[in-house]
Amino acid sequence: MRTEKEKMLAGEPYLAWDKELYAERIECRKVLQKLNNSIPDTEEWREAIDTLIPDSEGAYLEPPFRCDYGSNIKAGKNFYANFNCVILDVAEVNIGNDVLLAPNVQIYTAGHPLDKKGRVDEGVEFGTSITIGDNVWIGGGAIICPGVTIGDNSVIGAGSVVTKDIPANVVAAGNPARVIKSIDND
Repeated sequence: MRTEKEKMLAGEPYLAWDKELYAERIECRKVLQKLNNSIPDTEEWREAIDTLIPDSEGAYLEPPFRCDYGSNIKAGKNFYANFNCVILDVAEVNIGNDVLLAPNVQIYTAGHPLDKKGRVDEGVEFGTSITIGDNVWIGGGAIICPGVTIGDNSVIGAGSVVTKDIPANVVAAGNPARVIKSIDND
């Protein structure tokens, strides 16, 4: 029988209040508390970032920052998240190199059943991974919904709600976000 964590990571419905998952979220909160109460460019701040996103090179997280687990965030080099970013990482969030998140960006891999029984009575949740390519800039207050891929070199306008994949080399904005124009990156 699969654990709730195995189901979560496989993108299957799982029970979010499973004891193992709850314990992992609490451990993440301890690291986030350390991060969010630290001053950037201090040893304590760097240690917290390296604990949350261990394989990134030079990730810079402006406190406050929030996430579910941290362990499901994979970021390339020079990842920057400005103030108040939230990444709900019940599924993998794959972030490329040189990605910039403006303040209040929200990245959500989590979803819930539409029916009351599954959502409320049973506490079922599921997650769908998100991929953000290299050299992407996401404007302030943008929301990235579950399952979305944003292509390399693209820009997401402030306040946008990204519900569908965005190709490479474009500016996309709106609610829901749509391609506004192409970007010539030559």
